[in-house]
Formats: sequence, structure tokens, C-alpha cells
Amino acid sequence: MKAKVLFIVLAMIATFFVGCTTTPAPAPTPPPQTTPPETTPEVVTTASIVDTEAAFEKAISSSGTWIIATLKDLSFSKDLVLDGEYKNGKKDDAGKDVIQRKIALYTQDEDRNVTARFNLTAPKLTINSPEASIQHGTFKGDLYVTSKNFKLVDATVDGNVYFATDEAKSTFAMDDKSKVTGKQEVKK
Repeated sequence: MKAKVLFIVLAMIATFFVGCTTTPAPAPTPPPQTTPPETTPEVVTTASIVDTEAAFEKAISSSGTWIIATLKDLSFSKDLVLDGEYKNGKKDDAGKDVIQRKIALYTQDEDRNVTARFNLTAPKLTINSPEASIQHGTFKGDLYVTSKNFKLVDATVDGNVYFATDEAKSTFAMDDKSKVTGKQEVKK
């Protein structure tokens, strides 16, 4: 009887070791590599925080960013142009991308309180970007607006504002904290 029990125990141990040392199943074959279809990337909706004239010029170009935030006063001896159409990353009530372009002449804290305001000086700044604005600072020079729905938000234009079309002038808006020291007229 002892021999039978010993034989069964040894058989079970042998079975256990044989079962644990079996060859693992081969790894599954990875799926074939495919190249994704080419797509056009959407415009990047990040801000460009600038503290040099060169960085500001790049940011306002058609290959810049939707928001250009300055960290100090900037001064130019040449004319500037805000170009390009940008999406701000938000959707309107109809689900369409919101077009917006902003020159932010200020800094703010984490609660969005304005902490500092800056001056941007140039002989001329042309606004070609639709739905653009200048916010919380001062532009010193003449502003030429070619696009519709340009806004001043708590901002000053120390100079004239000229509009390329009647539509550009009729869609221009500024809040009660904003002011223009010169004239506002259509100049084609």
C-alpha cells in the first residue's frame, strides 16, 4: 500500500513539473503596418507669449498663433500687419469653430485679473485677420482695419483708426473702457 501511495505522489509531482515546463504558445503576429491617410492639420490654437520684437512679428504673421501676449512694451520703426485666420479652439452654439485673433497687451494672474498693461508702438498696424481684437493695453500709431468685427477691449489707440471698407467700420466695436484719441473714418 505504501508503494502505491508513493507511486501516486511521485506521478503527481512529475505531472506537475512537466505541466509547468511546457513550451509557451507563440506570440500573436502583429497586424500589418499601414500608413495613415494624409490629413491637413488644423491650425494650432496655442498662445504665443512674446517679449521681443522679432517674436512679436513672427506671432502676428499668417504662420503665427491666434493669441499674441506681450510681456513688456514693444516698439517698432516699421509698419506691422496682423495676418491669417485662426480658430481659438472653441465651438459656437451651432458647433462651428470660433474664429478669433487677439493681441493681448497685458499679463494676468490665475484668476484672470489684469496685473500689467503694455504699449505697442509702430507707425501703422494693419488688421487683416477676421474677428481680431486688441485688449488691455495701448497701441501707439495709426490702425488700419481691413476685416470685419474688429474690437477694442479695455484698450486705447493713441492715433487714428482707418477702415478699408464701410463693413469694417460698421462692424467695429469697442467697450466703454476703450478709447481712440484720433479720428475714426473709412479711408479706401
